[in-house]
Amino acid sequence: MGAPSSCVLAIDADASATPRHQFKDTPLMVAIELDHPLVIGSGVGGLSTALELPEATVLSQGLGSTDLAQGGIAAAVGPDDTPRLHAHDTLEVGKGLSVTSVVEILCEGGPEAITRLTELGARFGRRSDGTLQLGLEAGHRRRRIVTANGDGIGREVSRTLQDAVRAHDSIHLLDGWTVLDLLTHNATVTGVVAADPRGSRHLIVARGVVLASGGLGHLYSHTTNPPHVDGSGIAMAARAGAKVSHLEFVQFHPTALDIGRDPMPLVTEALRGEGALLVDDAGSRFMVDAHPDTELAPRDHLSRAVWKQLRDGRKVYLDARHIPDVGGRFPTVTSHATSAGLHPGRDLLPVSPAAHYLMGGISVDDKGRTSLHNLWAVGEAANTGVHGANRLASNSLLEGLVFAARVSRDVMGHATKPSTTGTAPEAAFIADLEDDSAIEDLRSVMWEEVGVVRTASSLQRATTRIEELRAELANTIPGRTAVDLVTRIVTAAWARTESRGSHYRADFPQTGSDE
Repeated sequence: MGAPSSCVLAIDADASATPRHQFKDTPLMVAIELDHPLVIGSGVGGLSTALELPEATVLSQGLGSTDLAQGGIAAAVGPDDTPRLHAHDTLEVGKGLSVTSVVEILCEGGPEAITRLTELGARFGRRSDGTLQLGLEAGHRRRRIVTANGDGIGREVSRTLQDAVRAHDSIHLLDGWTVLDLLTHNATVTGVVAADPRGSRHLIVARGVVLASGGLGHLYSHTTNPPHVDGSGIAMAARAGAKVSHLEFVQFHPTALDIGRDPMPLVTEALRGEGALLVDDAGSRFMVDAHPDTELAPRDHLSRAVWKQLRDGRKVYLDARHIPDVGGRFPTVTSHATSAGLHPGRDLLPVSPAAHYLMGGISVDDKGRTSLHNLWAVGEAANTGVHGANRLASNSLLEGLVFAARVSRDVMGHATKPSTTGTAPEAAFIADLEDDSAIEDLRSVMWEEVGVVRTASSLQRATTRIEELRAELANTIPGRTAVDLVTRIVTAAWARTESRGSHYRADFPQTGSDE
């Protein structure tokens, strides 16, 4: 990649430059001391990690992305499939940035992950002979998508893990809490500053912290992610001095149901795998000319093709009317559609790209270790190197399952009990907890200027608007997180003067040499 002539946004990478606040100066704050790890997040990565630990406290921040997943879990469990073939597809979609050894860990762990969930009581879709019903999705050369209730894999995985956690006497749940920042001492994480459901702030000191806090899709106005998926875990890790990477690689799902909802309902990849077609408002299948794999092209190609149609003033629809029993086979999509007076068996479904998944995140090794002692990350919050520049469909739930087991083993062997409470940024103790209305302006800027297609001009416009909003947003916890992350995303997108995977620069349309 060529170097940009100048950086559009400046980030203070020195965590020590951030004003820190000590517990002794806040006598009204309640301290909680744990003699076991603290897991932040109750999605697939967080709950799976907790289940593998002898004892854990799980801090749940609300509905995450796991519950909303519709496609499935990619695993090489079919008679014509192997982990090696699965890894090949994953590496091909990752466009040269996936780490081969980590991808192999992921794909080799697929069959075991399905077995483990089945043992915990997961009810996967099965054929009449009892074998798994495997779906096909974009980028996969084999049918390897394990599904549940048609398009209800997220709810089924969540139900299974939540039931297992409730039956586990040594897992303690803190529901409705919000983590505000990490406590650190000499590059070691000692715990967190958190607010309980009433808004009271607490210090929680723990024997290791695992961030399973999800991605950052809700920083975009067009997204499939719920409000809590705002990148807070990534932002607090970065503020504490942990390395983060590849934040420019935000995957835009090509088929979110465009019915005026926030978040936008997802229309699963599996629907196209069963034959649904993308058409414009003249009924033309524009993907036939856009990519040799047509509707089963990788997500980045699909999203750009759909975005181009919308940019040129056309509407885009998903046509599933010819699929037998589409309503019964895809109940989640059908439920969302009928709420807007549509039915996939009768009507064309209006769709649009939407921010869906972050390939980058907190830099970790293959055991989930971050650059800070006593801090691990798993799931979408972590950049394991699996996804590279673009995620293969249905690899996200698998990543959370496979790497949670590795994280938990490493935590058991290496987490230490802090000798001091540590410090945190001052804003964690004094900033307002409520959302700021200016965040909606910021979300619109990110969608319009740092979305599916980017240019130097669009990134410069984003920079200008971010700077105009910075002072207003700095006084709230959500605003501070949002400004911090969008600054990092824009800076990373500016620096990557090439197009690769989900990151597309119209002014640099070619892909450079692999990193």
